[in-house]
Amino acid sequence: MSGQASSDELLLRYSRQILLPGIGAEGQERLAAAHAVVMGLGGLGSPIAAYLAAAGVGRLTLVDFDRVDLSNLQRQILHGQGDIGRSKVDSAAESVHRLNPDCRLQLVAERLDSAALSNLFATASVILDGTDNFTSRALINRAAVQTRVPLVSGAVIRFEGQLTTFDFRKPDSACYHCLYGDGEELGETCSESGVLASLPGVIGSLQATEALKLLIGLPTLHGRLLLVDGLSMNFREMNLVRDPDCSVCARQIRATARSMP
Repeated sequence: MSGQASSDELLLRYSRQILLPGIGAEGQERLAAAHAVVMGLGGLGSPIAAYLAAAGVGRLTLVDFDRVDLSNLQRQILHGQGDIGRSKVDSAAESVHRLNPDCRLQLVAERLDSAALSNLFATASVILDGTDNFTSRALINRAAVQTRVPLVSGAVIRFEGQLTTFDFRKPDSACYHCLYGDGEELGETCSESGVLASLPGVIGSLQATEALKLLIGLPTLHGRLLLVDGLSMNFREMNLVRDPDCSVCARQIRATARSMP
C-alpha cells in the first residue's frame, strides 16, 4: 500500500476491509495498484467514484464532458449547490480528494470517440459505466470488448435499476450488445421519465462493490444480470449468455482468433 500517508495510517484507514476473509493486506495491495475508469459523474458515477476512492483504489480516471446543473443535485451526490455551472470532473475531483487525498486522479472533461476510449481503457484494470444513454453505453462496450478490460454496467430509470459485470478476459463473456442489440427500445432517459433520488445511489454502490470484488479477485455478477425494483424491493436475476452472432463481441473474438499465430 503506497501513498502520502504512513503505513500505520493506511492500515488504520483500511483496517475494517483488511479484516475481511478473502481480502486481507494482499487484497488491499491489489486495490492500491488498480486503475479504474469511471464513465459519467452523475447519479451512478457519484457513488461509484466515492466508494472506489474511499476503499483505496489507487488511481481513478474520471470522465464527463458535462457541467453541474440544478436538476442534478437531487441524486448526483458528489456535487453541491455551489458547484452549479462547474465542470463535473472538477467538482467530483474536489469531493473525491476530500474523501481520500492519496487517490491519484486523472480528469477527462471531453466527449471521447471510439479511438480515444480504446486508448484510455488499454491502461485500465476495470471500467465502470455510469452514463445515461444507449449511444454512450454502446461506444463504451465496444471499446471495452476491443481492449478486453472488464466492464461494470449499471442503469436506472424511474423506480428500476439493473447491473452486471462483463468480464471480457473470459471467453464466455456476453457484452452489452448481446443483451440489448441496437437498443431501439432504450430511448428513455431520467430527464424524460424521472428517477427516485436514492436509486442511483443503490445501483452505483453495487457497481462499486462489483468493481472492488473484481479487482481483489472475488466472484462477481459475470454471467448474470441483477434487476432491482425499488417499489416492491424485489431483487431478481437472469442469466446472461453470449450471443454467438453478436456483431460486437463475437466479431472481436473471430478477429482475435485470426490474428493469432
